[in-house]
Amino acid sequence: MDLNPVEQLVMNAMKELGATKETSIKTADDIMKKCNRPKGMVNNVLTELVQKGAIKRVAREKASGYYIISP
Repeated sequence: MDLNPVEQLVMNAMKELGATKETSIKTADDIMKKCNRPKGMVNNVLTELVQKGAIKRVAREKASGYYIISP
């Protein structure tokens, strides 16, 4: 899968946070803090990665969570 540098940064941050299965999902805030990028940018990248099928979004009561589905 071809990822641009920012998408790669977000994927690496998610891996480091351990967001690799549905039982260990992370919020956009967690990911934003880890990769030290603006929240809007991280949210846009998360949306792109969901559309590419690299990660999955889980809607929850408070904040949505994300985890990687393709290593």
